[in-house]
Amino acid sequence: MDTAAGVDQFQLLEEKIDNLIEFITVLKREKESIAEKTQIQEEKIADLNKQLESLKAGRDSARQKVVSLLEKIENIGI
Repeated sequence: MDTAAGVDQFQLLEEKIDNLIEFITVLKREKESIAEKTQIQEEKIADLNKQLESLKAGRDSARQKVVSLLEKIENIGI
């Protein structure tokens, strides 16, 4: 019986190791997926930051033009 119990213990250990390997494989795939999604989101954030800077520059340019036009109106005395 000791031999049978030993074999059962090895079989149980083998099953646990197989399950652990499968779990680690799943975790690695999830990690890769999350890393890819994170990279995509970082690229989107960078693009949105560029768009925001462009909009701010356009707004500042429009503000300067309005100020310039208001100064011209003041200078002609209207």
